[in-house]
Amino acid sequence: MHRKTATGLAASALALVTVAATATTASAAPADKPQVLASWTQTSASSHNAWAAARANQAAWSAYAFDWSTDYCSSSPDNPFGFPFSLSCARHDFGYRNYKAAGTFDANKSRIDSAFYEDLKRVCNAYSGATKTSCNGTAWTYYQAVRAFG
Repeated sequence: MHRKTATGLAASALALVTVAATATTASAAPADKPQVLASWTQTSASSHNAWAAARANQAAWSAYAFDWSTDYCSSSPDNPFGFPFSLSCARHDFGYRNYKAAGTFDANKSRIDSAFYEDLKRVCNAYSGATKTSCNGTAWTYYQAVRAFG
């Protein structure tokens, strides 16, 4: 018959608690991460606004381990002809980086690119006349570039 001493039992219990705590700490992001990611990469203004609010408060989403890094509009100007496209480019980067990390980029690329174009057009809606026409033409060019090369 094997007898465990009180010290041995305590050590076993401590080891079990340590393993459980380590497993919890090392666990993946919350199970709803794909749904949150999808909600922030839709074409609607409300999706863009929800993403922008989360981006402004990234610490609240730290458990999700999203990649918030961006190079904005990559090798293209962030503010072509004075049009402020940088935030649209940042959300586009967010979609690309996080769907690539999730291994589901190909299934989502078209929607991310479409959301980018809608974001750019919302920027252009702040203008009128020839300036708006110029902005929309620039937005179309940026959209075609990401569709082809993104």
